[in-house]
Amino acid sequence: QVRLAESGGGSVQSGGSLRLSCAASGIAYRAYCMAWFRQAPGKEREEVAHIDYFGSAHYAVPIEGRFTISQDNAKTYWYLQMNSLNPDDTAMYYCAADTRGGDSCDYNYWGQGTQVTVSS
Repeated sequence: QVRLAESGGGSVQSGGSLRLSCAASGIAYRAYCMAWFRQAPGKEREEVAHIDYFGSAHYAVPIEGRFTISQDNAKTYWYLQMNSLNPDDTAMYYCAADTRGGDSCDYNYWGQGTQVTVSS
């Protein structure tokens, strides 16, 4: 059974940093893409970043180099290091995994989310 669990969220002041972690069970070496998404109140969910099958990182929102996505070798943990946070980064952050493969990432497993709140 596959389960994704996020941790590391919290409340910080503008300019602060957080490191989000995603622990994946039942998925070792089977993830083609691993991603972080976020959803702010009243807004649609958006992808923040993902790592593809070849280990390359892709950033989908204009984070201007503030965030870094990484993974462990077994693809059972992935992380989102977030620096220089600002109030616009306030959202629920979700990790997601694609274990089916294909021409593009299509996420079939999701975590429950971890809240990030940035105050000015």
